[in-house]
Amino acid sequence: MRLFRSDELLGIAREALDFVLEASEETHPNEYMGFLRADDARKLDLDRDGQVITDVLVIPGTESSPTSASVRTHMKPNDMRAVGSVHSHPNGALRPSDADLATFGQGKVHIIVGAPYGWGDWKAFDNEGRQTTLDVLDVEVPDEHFFDFTQEDIDRELADRDDGGFLSWFR
Repeated sequence: MRLFRSDELLGIAREALDFVLEASEETHPNEYMGFLRADDARKLDLDRDGQVITDVLVIPGTESSPTSASVRTHMKPNDMRAVGSVHSHPNGALRPSDADLATFGQGKVHIIVGAPYGWGDWKAFDNEGRQTTLDVLDVEVPDEHFFDFTQEDIDRELADRDDGGFLSWFR
């Protein structure tokens, strides 16, 4: 058993990058923002020490506009899996602004995604704002099942409930 995981960042799971690109496009023309989380590479069946970015944590109450995105820092959990941040630039610029650099203090890597949000429309940066390499890895990302229900379950429950108004949800 290992007590400490390697802090070397091996890359980002293709599935996580797909999510970032889609979320950025869906948020357009506003900026998108989230926090990158990583899992131990061995948990992902890679025979290497290190970490792989596997998912993005979106904080409730994140506010965004076409020129900025901000997070209520008190809502951000103290997460051992956190390794950096991701946000989009709807104007397509793939370089950090001064405001971006001010937020790059926590984590190892910070991804900026630019419009039109395709596979070549992103870059990774270190804490100082220097461009860095981040490999895209084809790994099987484990399902965490935060919510064990489907849209069909929600639709069925809504159809079955009585029409007792707003307060009926609290019964």
